[in-house]
Amino acid sequence: MAHGDHLDGRESRWRVGARRALPFLLVALLVGALGALLYTASNATRDHQRALEEQQRSFEVIALARGFEAQVARAEVTLARYVISLDPDTGRLFQDQWRGAARQLRALSYATRRSGWQRGHLEALERAFAERGRTLNEIGLRTAYDQKMAALARFHQAGKSRDLRRITALLDMVIRAENSRLQERSLAVSLAGDRTEQVGRTSRLLGLVLLVCVLFAAWLANAAYSERRKARTLAELETERADRLEAAVQARTAELSAAYDELKRESAERAAAEDNLRQMQKMDAVGQLTGGIAHDFNNMLAVVVGGLELAKRNLRLKPEDAARHLDNAMEGANRASALTRRLLAFARSEPLLPSAVDPDALIAGMADLIDRTIGDQIIVSFSHRAEGWRIFVDQHQLENAILNLCVNARDAMEGRGRLSLSTDRIALKAGEIGDCAAGDYVVLTVTDDGCGMTPEVLARVFEPFFTTKPVGKGTGLGLSQIFGLVRQCAGEIRIDSTPGEGSSVHIYLPRCLGEAADGDDGAAFAQGPVRQPPTRILVVEDDPRVLNQTMAALSELGHLPVACDHPAKAAKLLANNADIGLIISDVLMPDMTGPEMVKALPAQFRHLPVLFVTGYAGDVGESADFAGHAVLRKPYTLAALGQALGDALSVSPLPGTAAAAE
Repeated sequence: MAHGDHLDGRESRWRVGARRALPFLLVALLVGALGALLYTASNATRDHQRALEEQQRSFEVIALARGFEAQVARAEVTLARYVISLDPDTGRLFQDQWRGAARQLRALSYATRRSGWQRGHLEALERAFAERGRTLNEIGLRTAYDQKMAALARFHQAGKSRDLRRITALLDMVIRAENSRLQERSLAVSLAGDRTEQVGRTSRLLGLVLLVCVLFAAWLANAAYSERRKARTLAELETERADRLEAAVQARTAELSAAYDELKRESAERAAAEDNLRQMQKMDAVGQLTGGIAHDFNNMLAVVVGGLELAKRNLRLKPEDAARHLDNAMEGANRASALTRRLLAFARSEPLLPSAVDPDALIAGMADLIDRTIGDQIIVSFSHRAEGWRIFVDQHQLENAILNLCVNARDAMEGRGRLSLSTDRIALKAGEIGDCAAGDYVVLTVTDDGCGMTPEVLARVFEPFFTTKPVGKGTGLGLSQIFGLVRQCAGEIRIDSTPGEGSSVHIYLPRCLGEAADGDDGAAFAQGPVRQPPTRILVVEDDPRVLNQTMAALSELGHLPVACDHPAKAAKLLANNADIGLIISDVLMPDMTGPEMVKALPAQFRHLPVLFVTGYAGDVGESADFAGHAVLRKPYTLAALGQALGDALSVSPLPGTAAAAE
């Protein structure tokens, strides 16, 4: 019995110990379950938070890509406005917008720095954007150098270029890739939410079971439940924030699209105003130029008037003196005509008439004009080292450019100093000076010892309308026009300048291996008239003095002129004079122009050759109405008139001209 009692006692103690240990075991199980529950909830919350952050990053990447695309489109629209308007402010706005696009691209690259799948797309996009930037900057540069047509053509080509399509395609690839990633991240958010919900259900079940055992376990379960609700609230807030961000991206995209449409409308509405502004700026520049050359023009007119008056006084008593005075008057008229051509060339009314020119002879012939222009307080020296090398250039345009450089040098020296003009020969390698091709070049150099230019001013000297002179003293078009002339001649211009020491302008022009120029307009006055067989000629001219002078000149050449003082009378005079073999007509006349008159003639008279006479050089070659007909510029001499008559009588209108007139 004692042994049985002993066994019963041990069993009883074991049961008591088990009952005592059961709460501790339950607590341990509770702590373990709660620990596992807390760990699982923490992981679910962390995963959910990470998924939300990745989702937000995807939305930011998409927004940056859309913003970059809109900024590029806005910059290209601004460039189009700049090419059309030639407004420097619009050009600077384009540069600012393009730099803004570059900043957005950098932001996009930074936002995707941890996205390895986007790295290749971003690198390709950066290369395409850089290539597009070079193309658009070239268009802007052409526009700044007043090469509007070339800039428009280049802009048209750029609109179809591969780099633009490449940028669009790469942006689409970035957005598609990010959308795909966004779907994965949205799925991850959903899975994390499910895990959180599952943990919540488990915690509620465990709480209900353990609540019966211990209040502590119930309290822990309640704390876990509260934590879960907090995580859910945070998830909902983040989801709402992501929705707001997506809505903002859509609204911004719609706003940019509307802004783009508005810019196009504004461009169309303001085109007329911009044209008027450009014309006013051009006329202001022409007015300043005419004021600058008025002194020389009046001097030449004084030579003409004085020479004619003295010749009239000495015609009978001293014929030798009369002839000398007439020669002086003729020389003054030649120089006045040359000045007029320079003015028309500056106003863009006269086309380039290039010819082979000896630069040494050209500079030597300008010595007197340069001395009169810059004054007696400046010592001018010349150095001729071209040694027979010629250049193919419009002589009057180049003279105007050299004179402009001399005037700029005079202003830099404040009317006192030393000025040197030199020519030299040089052989250049390809790309050695700017875009010059390899070959022989003539260098024209104008050097002064004036105030010089700072690097900031030197970097902008070729910009149109940029000037450091006071208001009313300069237009800022001189150096930009010289730049355009040199580029049209396949040359290059370089300026070396040091503040306080002076400046040197070097113009590189390719050597011409053709014949020398025939000379300027004044050479024609020394030639004898060209004689043709007597021809009855209809002269259509509304100015009676010009009509009388033309009739007298034709009679002097042995022809039989018929006067017509209004273009409306031409058809009747032709019908009454069947032997008329040539029509000489002014271009600008009341009621109708010369080409309009020829076009309106009856069909039986359209076979007659026509010689148009004009004093506005811009008419020549700029209208299809001149096709097949000779053109003579005013003023002209007997020699020039005789040569033009010979050309007109020997050349028939081009096939199809009469048909086109009908």
